[in-house]
Amino acid sequence: MRVLLTGHQGYLGTVMAPVLTAAGHDVVGLDSGLFADCVLGPPPADPQGHRVDLRDITADHVAGVDAVIHLAALSNDPLGSLAPDLTYDINHHASVRLARLARDAGVRRFLYASTCSVYGAAGGGDLVGEDAPLRPVTPYAESKVRVEDDLHALADDDFTPVFMRNATAFGFSPRLRADIVLNNLVGHALLSGEVLVLSDGTPWRPLVHAADIARAFAAALTAPRDAVHDRAFNIGSETNNVTVADIAEQVAEAVTGAKVVITGETGADPRSYRVDFSRFRAAIPGFECAWTVKRGAVELADAYRRFGLTQDDFEQRFTRLAVLRAASDAGTVDDTLRWRR
Repeated sequence: MRVLLTGHQGYLGTVMAPVLTAAGHDVVGLDSGLFADCVLGPPPADPQGHRVDLRDITADHVAGVDAVIHLAALSNDPLGSLAPDLTYDINHHASVRLARLARDAGVRRFLYASTCSVYGAAGGGDLVGEDAPLRPVTPYAESKVRVEDDLHALADDDFTPVFMRNATAFGFSPRLRADIVLNNLVGHALLSGEVLVLSDGTPWRPLVHAADIARAFAAALTAPRDAVHDRAFNIGSETNNVTVADIAEQVAEAVTGAKVVITGETGADPRSYRVDFSRFRAAIPGFECAWTVKRGAVELADAYRRFGLTQDDFEQRFTRLAVLRAASDAGTVDDTLRWRR
């Protein structure tokens, strides 16, 4: 297929592009480039693509495309809470506009990167399946729910949206993020000797490696239409349903000499949920996630050491909120997070 991959210069897109290419697809990227320079280690080889803000795409960007994989977004809860209006403008309205343009251009499959955060305050009791009530507690998660609803309304015999509700990502990417839980705890452990947990450690989190997300999207891209049409899928593994305290202990095992410190200063996080991932395995026979939390922690620690992660990198270059604040302070982006001309 000819696949338009939005967010190809992001944390997940940088991992996903080579997986799609290796599967034989012709990948075309689309990215604003806000985080293109957030690279640790050798620069990745990006596919050819469009440097354009998601809000500014035109029909030309989807012409001749067979499928769209839509990753681009303001990509975590702190960013969404900082600028909720921009979050809805980019994550919701621009995403739905992209889907409409794609449908009108004859694109047949649209894989949307949603999130298990839509379950929000589901608690840590029973496993949460795709038909559970959605209880988003942040603008980021709310924007994902709204997109799913609007894409469902666009589904027809010729246009297949698929909602990929990814668990919280972890693992090394050449375009690193240090502001997601496992990546952050490993970095803090290496740089300070402490696995620092600011919550009370009790919330449940489902985790999934970036490479497993890429494999899941590649599988959904070519799955029989009836298996995936207009359906939501949790992406991850029950093995990686863990509490934040459990994550910290596994990081301490991966980083020799690191000590777990749970301060509890932020209290209990309302986002707590354990997730059922069986629907995707049923739809895609043979699919299993390959990465455990412990293996991912070891991978990250090795990569951080090998490529010389510094404290400044950790706090500034690989933290999305810090990158955007620096660009705003430098005047390179305006108050809508568009590049200044």
